[in-house]
Amino acid sequence: MSTITIRPMTFADVDAISRAFTEIGWDKPAAMYHRYLSEQIAGERSVFVAEVEGEFAGYGCVVWQSTYPPFAQANIPEIVDLNVLPSYRRRGFASRLMDEAEALIRTRSNVAGIGVGLYADYGPAQRLYIRRGYVPDGRGVTYADEIPVPGSLVRIDDNLILHLTKDLTLAD
Repeated sequence: MSTITIRPMTFADVDAISRAFTEIGWDKPAAMYHRYLSEQIAGERSVFVAEVEGEFAGYGCVVWQSTYPPFAQANIPEIVDLNVLPSYRRRGFASRLMDEAEALIRTRSNVAGIGVGLYADYGPAQRLYIRRGYVPDGRGVTYADEIPVPGSLVRIDDNLILHLTKDLTLAD
């Protein structure tokens, strides 16, 4: 297998990343990545790109101040927007991106947070996070970062999330 490279995202990556996701029908406009880079410069977010032989394969981010209130209150950095192009999945890219994110988080916190969707498309991510030692934070699910009232109806889409944490002081 070719060598996977993980590196910080630069402005030169924006169009290629946006184009790669547009080609598979995902709405990830260049403006979003420009915002990510502005946040990276401000120290609010770190963005990592995965590539093989110079070809973009995926990316992931760490946000230092989570929008999920329990993580924000506990100062738990969160791994967010982890995406690997379908043609590169099951080849270790997501694990390498998570290794990089966890190593960076370890410099500031003993705990990493992550959220995962609850429908079938998220099945591989759910399994990966559990294998890596993430456990539910015990607060149930959220919809758009709000805890639904028991008995209420929620839509099953990308906003329905289970938040997980990992103690980074424990050996993998």
